[in-house]
Amino acid sequence: MTADCGAFLELMDGYLDNELDTDTVYRVRKHLSGCATCRRRYRETQLLIDSTRTQVSYYKAPKDLVDTITRDFGGRKTAPPRKLFWRRWMLAIPAAALALTLLVYVGLPGQRRGIDDELVSSHIRSLLEQHLTDVASSDSHTVKPWFAGKLDFSPPVYDFAAQGYPLIGGRLDYLQHRVAAALAYGRNKHLINVFIMPEAGIDKPFKIGALRGYNFIFWRKGGLSFFAVSDLNARELEALAVLLDRQS
Repeated sequence: MTADCGAFLELMDGYLDNELDTDTVYRVRKHLSGCATCRRRYRETQLLIDSTRTQVSYYKAPKDLVDTITRDFGGRKTAPPRKLFWRRWMLAIPAAALALTLLVYVGLPGQRRGIDDELVSSHIRSLLEQHLTDVASSDSHTVKPWFAGKLDFSPPVYDFAAQGYPLIGGRLDYLQHRVAAALAYGRNKHLINVFIMPEAGIDKPFKIGALRGYNFIFWRKGGLSFFAVSDLNARELEALAVLLDRQS
């Protein structure tokens, strides 16, 4: 193990949790691109995180507990008698800590957070394992038929080379316990993954976010969910999403 590998191991947790600054993220990615040993360690750790986040159940706080916390700490209109002030204050400290814990681990939308993390992880794996495409072509009439018979839906496939987003190809991916389509696009020297899966429900507008140094955009239209992710800046990534949304 080299000194660079040791430095990577010290930074890996921060990298996985999206806690590093831009310069450090660049150094970590550069090391990963040239070190097979650290790529393997990274993949193993990421797979462990993914399996934990996708398989562990999330629960909402019981209504009785929420009502109790609201009543005791949010609905008081009169100050307690002075002789009881310190006793209640001391009791409030652990109760408030419990409420905060419940808010962080129970109240957050864990399911959507887990899906976003899984899709960003799949994007990273495709780059680390150099498995961006199963069918490499800029011709949508080659890529779209390739998916036929491999999926239970027909993903929309378009080439946007004229707008600066050339189609690179497509592949199959396994997300949310089912086979999904992944389209690869380029933008200057950046690579973009667009994951497409069937998802029932009403159409949803763009949701733009960032995770572990990558920008992503999620939206739902016509019974399909779309998730575009890249290290490309958010404005240019959204421009591709707009192109796809207009064609879908």
